[in-house]
Amino acid sequence: MKIQYKSMLRILPAAVIISCVLVSCSKDNPNNLPSVSPGDFSGKIEGFDSSGEIAPDHLIAYWSFNGTEAESFSGIAPTVKSNDSYIDNGVRGKGLKLNNGYLYYPTQIPALASPSFTSFTVSEWVQILNNGSTPTLTFTLARPGQFWGNINFLLETGQHPASDTSDLVVHPDYADVNGGTQDNLNANWNPDGPNTYKSPTIGANKWVNLMITFDSASVTFQVYANGQRIGTTSYQQRGTAFFKNTVPNEVIIGGWYNNIPGKQVSSDTWTVPMVGSIDEIRIYNTVLGAADIKALYELGAAGK
Repeated sequence: MKIQYKSMLRILPAAVIISCVLVSCSKDNPNNLPSVSPGDFSGKIEGFDSSGEIAPDHLIAYWSFNGTEAESFSGIAPTVKSNDSYIDNGVRGKGLKLNNGYLYYPTQIPALASPSFTSFTVSEWVQILNNGSTPTLTFTLARPGQFWGNINFLLETGQHPASDTSDLVVHPDYADVNGGTQDNLNANWNPDGPNTYKSPTIGANKWVNLMITFDSASVTFQVYANGQRIGTTSYQQRGTAFFKNTVPNEVIIGGWYNNIPGKQVSSDTWTVPMVGSIDEIRIYNTVLGAADIKALYELGAAGK
């Protein structure tokens, strides 16, 4: 009996060790998930291979400017344009250069007339300088015969001299259901508190990613640059001023109605066309989250 007892003692530790190993493996993978190879993520940015993988079901309009000025989904091209040309060093291939120029799309882009277009994200890449005299309207979802459009992506390039590449005031607005417009910006008077002002560094040959978002659920309007929020939180909440998308609408890239022959809506002389370059304009019918905003910027910066 003693011999048998000693044999059991020798067997038990091995059994305990095997049991512990099995339990440990089970705890490391309690849901029995398949194994993942690090190679599956090689070359990805934030888990994505390209900008086109960001919210593809919500991307409703896109201009690549990679050898074409047509909106990608509808195929609609500008009917009037001025001082436009392609450059080879775009964000993803070619880009569009405007030298006091613009593109005008009077044909309705179907997705931009949808009743479900109540929230939005607009993303664009620009090469821009301040000029000390006039603003730059990079993109507008225009309302025929009206000075301001449904969405106006305005850069206050007149507020600083061309030598200032550290300050770009991004000051977009949208048309609201009450007949007015609502705006936000990166305010240099720091309404959110000391040292809260943020601006991207700009340059004639430096691509900068700018985004604006409107969330119909929270009625908030925000501004982003290079993947980071730069708009104030003090002005982001717009009460009951929901976005109103007037239909029919038209698209103008780099200009105002005043620049288009036969379309003048005011006698203002400061509404001059864009000087700079623009690329990769994307319009979503949803608000991109912070992670997607960051990823879209990083993918574009990597040429993806």
